[in-house]
Amino acid sequence: MPGLMRQLRGLGGCTTPIRLDGHRTDVHSGTGEILAELHASDLPAGNLLVRCNNRRATRCAACAETYRRDTYQLITAGLRGGKGTPEAVATHPRVFATFTAPSFGPVHNRPTKGRCRCGIQHPTDAPELGTPLNPETYDYEAAVLWNAHASKIWARFSIYLRREVAKRAGLSQREFRDHARISFAKVAEYQRRGAIHFHAVIRLDGPDGGTTAPPAWATADLLADAIRAAADAEVPGPVLDGRAHTFAFGTQLDIRPIRSADFDGATELTERAVAAYIAKYATKGAETATGTLDRPIKFLAELGRKSIPEHARRLIRTAWTLGSRKDLEDLRLRAWAHMLGFRGHFSTKTRRYSTTLGALRTARAEWRRLQAAIAHGDENPVPANPDSDESTLVLAHWAFAGTGLTRGEEWLAASITPDTTDMEGAAA
Repeated sequence: MPGLMRQLRGLGGCTTPIRLDGHRTDVHSGTGEILAELHASDLPAGNLLVRCNNRRATRCAACAETYRRDTYQLITAGLRGGKGTPEAVATHPRVFATFTAPSFGPVHNRPTKGRCRCGIQHPTDAPELGTPLNPETYDYEAAVLWNAHASKIWARFSIYLRREVAKRAGLSQREFRDHARISFAKVAEYQRRGAIHFHAVIRLDGPDGGTTAPPAWATADLLADAIRAAADAEVPGPVLDGRAHTFAFGTQLDIRPIRSADFDGATELTERAVAAYIAKYATKGAETATGTLDRPIKFLAELGRKSIPEHARRLIRTAWTLGSRKDLEDLRLRAWAHMLGFRGHFSTKTRRYSTTLGALRTARAEWRRLQAAIAHGDENPVPANPDSDESTLVLAHWAFAGTGLTRGEEWLAASITPDTTDMEGAAA
């Protein structure tokens, strides 16, 4: 029982762990000595239990919280340094920009002044918010295709943005590479109407990224002006039944400088607020905003057994129908119908923006290894050195054996309060 409790506690609160069968052997690469052996059948649970690491809060709240904290650290490192990023990035021009989708038809909303077009002043939690005033005239086809092309629109925008910044600096695109670099981190969020929009931290650096200072002409105002011009980028879409689709960002574009020691204007947008805002949406999908599904469907008939809003149901049906067309098979709309057509990554960044999620996970794993060594009586554990000749060869074979916990394991896991101090220690 104590061993099973330790194994469950090691999941950190994950409720849907992956169960693995197999074995692992650690061998000293120099002498061939077997240092340790682990067989799944010898473990208290009968399997090796591994966290699911799902980023969705609706699937696993504990793993989603880890993902959110990692995203917060990643964004923060690119705003004020740390985790291998120099603190000088805090003085670089940077803005927080929000890019929205165009209109596909009037929907119920809460305008800052007045009432909704339906004549009602909706409360903040009204279920009809984001749903069409007239579902029969709402352009569901364009809405699904917009989501499917959202990542391409961002890619086109990022190319245009470099051109626009270079133009305002009086440089050619080739010359721009020798003077400055644009770094960004963004997250995708679903609006209540089911359309993707992007939140992004965009920063102007020197030619080598955050490690070099930007040129004298680089300012937050110049960057914001270039973003407005580049946001007009368009991506050609398919021609369906004689209708040619073209996709671009909507007219609602919000750009605000981020406050720091050197950029302390009237704005109240702080580094911490931006990082927390982006991290919050890194664990949410379409199911949070629209009430749609958080898992793929294999057959359209499955919708009949799902309790989801009618607006989300229509979007899924439209994606499924469009997915049957040969000229749209590259969009894989049926595979991503539960995501309303969007198949891009929710959180992306440029290489030079800051650290990576992989680096944060590696640091946390090393911290946990050291803590485990201390718990077993090693008062002076030595951190792993990948460059050392005294390396360990790991021979392992693991096979998928299922997911989740047994009834008894669920009962025991519920009695354990997840220990988050290890996560906080790694973050520090």
